[in-house]
Amino acid sequence: MAFSKMMFLFSKFQQGVGILAKSTTFAKSPRQLQFEADINKLFMFTSYNRLGRNAEEADAEEIIEIAGKATLFEQQKQVQENIHYQVQNFCSSMDEILLTDIDKTKEELNKPGSESRRDNNVSAADKPIVPETKPLKLAEVSHRLKDRIGYTLQIKPSLIPHKDAGQGCFIEGEADVGAVLAFYPGVIYSPAFYRYIPGYPNVDAQNSYLITGYDGTVINAQPWGRGGESREVWNGSFTTPEIRTDTTTAENGSSKVWKMLSRPLGDLGSVEAVLEMRNPLAFGHFINHPGKDMEPNVMMCPYDFPLPETEMRAYIPNVAFGNTGDIKMGRFGSFLSRTGNNSSLDARVLKTLVLVATKALCNEELMLNDRLSNSEKRLEWYIPLDEQEDRREWS
Repeated sequence: MAFSKMMFLFSKFQQGVGILAKSTTFAKSPRQLQFEADINKLFMFTSYNRLGRNAEEADAEEIIEIAGKATLFEQQKQVQENIHYQVQNFCSSMDEILLTDIDKTKEELNKPGSESRRDNNVSAADKPIVPETKPLKLAEVSHRLKDRIGYTLQIKPSLIPHKDAGQGCFIEGEADVGAVLAFYPGVIYSPAFYRYIPGYPNVDAQNSYLITGYDGTVINAQPWGRGGESREVWNGSFTTPEIRTDTTTAENGSSKVWKMLSRPLGDLGSVEAVLEMRNPLAFGHFINHPGKDMEPNVMMCPYDFPLPETEMRAYIPNVAFGNTGDIKMGRFGSFLSRTGNNSSLDARVLKTLVLVATKALCNEELMLNDRLSNSEKRLEWYIPLDEQEDRREWS
């Protein structure tokens, strides 16, 4: 079967990564090797998913051939295109479920002057507009979403046989390989703002809902919890702790820089956005690491959400601490001519994370390889898998 061929390629690719990791040339950068391996997988998983269930063997072979020739940068662009395509479909479904007047809402979001709102640079008299939505509870929204896309998520006691397993995240329904199953919600911290993560520097002491991307971006899902029952202006419920500096330090170049970086953020810390708290897929932070004799069935995928997509913004369950939207110079474009258009994109983005299915799934618990590389802090429940680098643990 076509998919078995793809899995064979994944296996061969992973073998190659293992060989390279032992080389003195490449061993100094295992994180980069793992990143490239993940992007290669994501390229094939999400491209295969986008072709749909009617894809033929020749389609899968085409994806495999392209994966072997495309550069890492080209594969990254295609992954972004594939993920964005799925997120668009999800947002359209949520609009159909929740909006009382879709056309009116879109018109409001695209009015002149909305640029200031979408970038969160608003005055007290120009707060973000919260559009009218149907008075549905999260449970009902979740049920209706399943009817439209074939699956939703449930939070219930984990099936992992360990006393610390706690709650787990389950897919209710069916999803194909490469499907976007969950968002990782919460407050996004770029490396420049690490010191503002609650509890810094021991940020993980009382918080197991932190995840780190390959670029060093940290998302704290603790403020999101289980979402809510309405659409509202959300600021992540974080505070801006005072940063202390050593006043006896001489005023040399480095100390000046440190003082500049250590100043309170003021309004920069008060980032807010209109978010839909009833997002049934905003539960990536409840996905557990596999137990003994279990295997992961989802993987993390970076997703740069373009902030000018105001009609979709409410369904991206994240805010960036310090209002740090990155400038993204790039291009969404598909290698597969049947799967989308080529449109230029030069926009501010929100650097988020989504969880992608690595196999066909049906009514089961989701598992993510946490990749906890810090052996000194490794917890009793953690079972190392055959991959590298950390994800959840702050190190």
